[in-house]
Amino acid sequence: MPGGGYTVYPRAPGASGLSERTKGSDTMTTVTSDKAIVTCALSGVVTSRAQCPGIPYTVEDYAREAKRAWEAGAAVVHVHARTDDGAPDYTSERYRAIGEAIRAVCPVVLNYSTGTLDPEGRKARHITDCRPEIGALNMGSMNYAKFNRRTRDWVFNFVFENSLDYIGGLLDQMTEAGVKPELECFDTGHVASAEPFIAMGKLKPPLDFSLIMGVVGGIPASTRHLAFQSQNLPVGSTWKVVGISREQWPLCAAALTLGGNIRVGFEDNFYLPDGSMARSNGDLVAKAVAMIRDMGREPATVADARAILGLSFSSTV
Repeated sequence: MPGGGYTVYPRAPGASGLSERTKGSDTMTTVTSDKAIVTCALSGVVTSRAQCPGIPYTVEDYAREAKRAWEAGAAVVHVHARTDDGAPDYTSERYRAIGEAIRAVCPVVLNYSTGTLDPEGRKARHITDCRPEIGALNMGSMNYAKFNRRTRDWVFNFVFENSLDYIGGLLDQMTEAGVKPELECFDTGHVASAEPFIAMGKLKPPLDFSLIMGVVGGIPASTRHLAFQSQNLPVGSTWKVVGISREQWPLCAAALTLGGNIRVGFEDNFYLPDGSMARSNGDLVAKAVAMIRDMGREPATVADARAILGLSFSSTV
């Protein structure tokens, strides 16, 4: 922005409860009274039970973990499907089975991943076949890595390719299926990539962003970087922070102060703030809900989340 400073955009109707005041080039945003949506990312695809015994693999595991998350206060669950032995599963049949099992025990909003390098998985048939309420959409290509400072070597290291043409194709699929895209942004350029798709009519505001921080190759996990990202979103957008590993908790606190929503769960982090490993996703959600209330806010119910995100329940899972 010419002249320096950040631009703070108005939040989606019914989602803000924020007060804003500007002095010179500095804009300060303070939370007054607000509902905060907790999303729980149940499993991911690169984590394993060798790392954390609570990670769900079977359909029954997913239902049990989703119910625990909902009972603890989550309104949305983010799903990467797995086979019974823990391998990634990109089939519509598996996503449908997981979704039906979850819906049988709790009323959470379902958010299905599309992030993968698998050629079959990248077709994202489960989005058009199952029509979850939300489909996660990676907004750019990047080096995607985890570095072990003790061994001074990569835990994993690959290029995560998401061309603009590929993103546009997934947006067409989501539009056809009536699925709301959740724009997953690992860096500042990913946020800016939304603008051409708005101009083309493939993205229709208000938009929902996930600001993912702490992956090597993406934006660093710091409050300063989160403030920059959150304050430069398109007008009317909602957003959440996704902090990787133990950076999750300070980033959640920062997001709640800035008026955002938060994501927790075994995909991103296994540990509670005291360093103990969570027994279930419900433990992580319970801590997130306590943080929300400590900040003077309230956790959004499922109905609140649908209203804030502009969802109309029509999933076929």
